[in-house]
Amino acid sequence: MNDRYDAGYGGASYELVGYDEYGQPVYRQAPVRQDAHQQPYDPYDPYTAYGQQEQPGQQSHAYDPYAPDGRQAAPAYGTPAAGAAQDPGPQPPVSPYGTPYDPYGPYAPAAHQGAGNDRAYDPYGQPAAGGTQARVTEQTASIPQQAGPPDEPAPAAASEGEGEYRTEQFAFVEEPDGDSEDVIDWLKFTENRTERREEARRRARARLIALAVVLALVAVGGVGWLWAAGKLPGLSSSDTGTGTTATGAQKRDVIVVHLHDTKQGGTTTALLVDNATAGQGTTVLLPNSLTLTGDDGTTTTLAQSVADAGADGTQDALDSVLGTSIHGTWRLDTPYLQNLVDLVGNIDVDTDAEVPDPDSGKKDRAPLVHKGTDQTLSGKMAVAYATYRAPEESPNAQLERFGQVIQGVLRKLSSDPQAATVTIQTLAQILDPPLTDKELGTFLAGLADRAKGGDYKTALLPVQDDGTLSAEASDSVVKDILGGTAKSPGPDSAVRVLVRNAGGTRDDTDKARVALLNGGFTFLEGGTASSRTASQVLYADAADKESATEVAKTLGLPAGSVAQGKVSSNADVSVLLGEDYDPSS
Repeated sequence: MNDRYDAGYGGASYELVGYDEYGQPVYRQAPVRQDAHQQPYDPYDPYTAYGQQEQPGQQSHAYDPYAPDGRQAAPAYGTPAAGAAQDPGPQPPVSPYGTPYDPYGPYAPAAHQGAGNDRAYDPYGQPAAGGTQARVTEQTASIPQQAGPPDEPAPAAASEGEGEYRTEQFAFVEEPDGDSEDVIDWLKFTENRTERREEARRRARARLIALAVVLALVAVGGVGWLWAAGKLPGLSSSDTGTGTTATGAQKRDVIVVHLHDTKQGGTTTALLVDNATAGQGTTVLLPNSLTLTGDDGTTTTLAQSVADAGADGTQDALDSVLGTSIHGTWRLDTPYLQNLVDLVGNIDVDTDAEVPDPDSGKKDRAPLVHKGTDQTLSGKMAVAYATYRAPEESPNAQLERFGQVIQGVLRKLSSDPQAATVTIQTLAQILDPPLTDKELGTFLAGLADRAKGGDYKTALLPVQDDGTLSAEASDSVVKDILGGTAKSPGPDSAVRVLVRNAGGTRDDTDKARVALLNGGFTFLEGGTASSRTASQVLYADAADKESATEVAKTLGLPAGSVAQGKVSSNADVSVLLGEDYDPSS
């Protein structure tokens, strides 16, 4: 540890004594040897008092307020103390407070030996004027002796007049630049603006998607409504030649149901109507006395047609007299009705009569069904109530009870098409084609949904005593419920002619029926009307004027009897046979 380097100030030098805990070298001041070759004092040395020479007789003692007893401090700025010989050699800088300044180490206070020995301390090894070498030795003794790192080699000797430094002795501090903050702010601004633009694009894209979905739903709903109303070009009934015309056209599904009483005999018939356009379900009760016309032109009643012509023949006859389109026939025997009520879990009906037990042989048998509001009926009770008719009651009373049972079943049946289909399949009955279990289950599920929602009613088709339809029936049931006025015959279908006898002779109606059937027309029994002298042939639509003229010629009536007027909704042409009608003509 004998490395030395010359500080360059008056020949003073320092030697390396060790390293501190941070790896920094520790030096101590080497003793200064005075020789004859020492450089003379330079009056312009920067370490003197700003390069100015000391004037003779001038004292530069500065007052040291921190010195004890107010004694004066050591001469500042290179001025020798009083009574000391002037030394032309360079002096180290001294602080204004009288302490020498060491640029390479901490401040060291000046040594005060006594009142008369105020000497300035030279950190560079040169004694002050009148001082001794002992002061230097005393200062260097305070430097601790430290050993360097065991594995680190000693630094090379410094060149003369210049020290060697290592990079770990310096600390580089990156000064913050004001421009960097501006750059950061600009980057944040651009980033935020980009995010806002992306967010605006996402919102605009979401709005466009929502608008497209809404427009698609509106378009689909509009097309569906037009299709249901029959107003789409090419899909209306007037264009296809089947179904209903555009005038008052509504989408209706109609099924006829026949209840066969396997014990007492007889049948009960009703139409189940699902009007999808109006959202209404209806049971139309058909009296057994309703007059129908067979394919051969013969007149019969509804009950007789069911027994003789069967399901297909009766369905076609009902289509002709009512002007509607029935999609299928459901034959429901009383045992199947009983099973159906039990499957749905009984029904609730407001009964209007006490019904005795049909299986009891006693004359005064106890009632099976009690009269009252909201009566719960099992399968057996429902069958007894639906087929019951008191001796003094009209046939329509039993027909209306059957309608109550049908509506009660629909209220308890599942509205799910699949579940309703399973219920029908569980009955294990054989349906008349083309009706299938799935079609019947789906149809009944739709009616069940309307019955539960309160959009269901029961209507009785009013007929006259002779079994013909009245004018009220044409307006309230055939037109409004069944849409009979909306049906137009196909290009090859026969013109339907409703004949009413206004002359008083029954044979005239039969002869007119034969004449019209031979002429290729469809005959409809219209019953009787008030007596009149002149016969009349009426048509409602201008397109039927030619057909009305042909009907008049077939019946031998004058051309002046043809006129436009009100026609029954289930017919194309209406004929009033007056007293002037002569079948032989």
